[in-house]
Amino acid sequence: MKSFNYVITDEVGIHARPAGLLVKAAKALSSTVVIKSGGKSADATRLMAIMGLGVKKGTEVTVEVSGANEAADVVEIENFFKNNL
Repeated sequence: MKSFNYVITDEVGIHARPAGLLVKAAKALSSTVVIKSGGKSADATRLMAIMGLGVKKGTEVTVEVSGANEAADVVEIENFFKNNL
């Protein structure tokens, strides 16, 4: 498993539009992506689970990537976070 921490910089946190983009990006990967925040975790391919985390601007999340291609997938999803969240 590979993981990284990221502080959300989007003005309104992980809201519907970026959450939808995140789901699409996570589904394109062969690895499993899990987001953790505030003691809760969510499968990154499930929109309502991500929205249920209630992540606001300035919140640090931990993103865990596990699977056969996790080394490449963690780089790809980290770039997604930097460019969109």
